[in-house]
Amino acid sequence: MKFVIPLIAFLFFLGFVAILVIEVPSVDLIIVALIATGLVAYDFLTSAGNSR
Repeated sequence: MKFVIPLIAFLFFLGFVAILVIEVPSVDLIIVALIATGLVAYDFLTSAGNSR
């Protein structure tokens, strides 16, 4: 269960960012969206598996 809820949150975040990038196709927005998605993915991978 510790892995499922963060995965669902990550997928919702990806969906939101994808809609934003598709509706507003700006190069600056795409760069910021890629950076933000990378940071969220890093946080998901490093903290979802820890059993602290």
